[in-house]
Amino acid sequence: MTTPPEPADGTTARREPPAELVAEIDGTLIGDPDGYVPGEAVRGVWRVGADGRLTGEFEPNPRYGTVQDDFTALTDGGHWLDWLGDDPAAALRQSVAEILDEQVPGAAVRWMRITEEPRYLTAGRRRPEDPDRIVVTRAALAAPFAVGVDSPDRFDVLWGVHSIAVAGLDRPDGATSRVWFDLWTDADTAEEQLRERITTLDP
Repeated sequence: MTTPPEPADGTTARREPPAELVAEIDGTLIGDPDGYVPGEAVRGVWRVGADGRLTGEFEPNPRYGTVQDDFTALTDGGHWLDWLGDDPAAALRQSVAEILDEQVPGAAVRWMRITEEPRYLTAGRRRPEDPDRIVVTRAALAAPFAVGVDSPDRFDVLWGVHSIAVAGLDRPDGATSRVWFDLWTDADTAEEQLRERITTLDP
């Protein structure tokens, strides 16, 4: 099988099923070639003919370039996120940045993305004076993410689920919160964990 040449600048090539295209990926913009690859890291695609050989046709990717933050799956879901503050996306990004810096001093978030719609849990109690209304007492989310991390000696792309839970939202003295940073974890697993985490968190 003919494959594109491997340039010396760190670019890698990846075959994408079905076998009509081969993606050319800028290796300087990704971590593990078999891990999460943002769309901006794809230089373009090479077409493959019916004989399984490259035709020489190359279609450049107009989005190729600097990887950008993307919190659309969080902010456009229509869920109540006031408990995260005025800017939920910024709050989530800052939370991840603090965790990374604690784990590896000097680590910084280059970019972050919410890769699919987060899973949400909300708990409350009915108002005695108005049983049709609920006072929210607890809230939580599990947000699947990918994040590009600059550490002092390398660049990595990490993925997993970042979860936040708060309890005591009805307390005048403020709520209690806790975060979890679960690498290499899928959304379904994190959602199951979130059910226990939100109920065991002391307000």
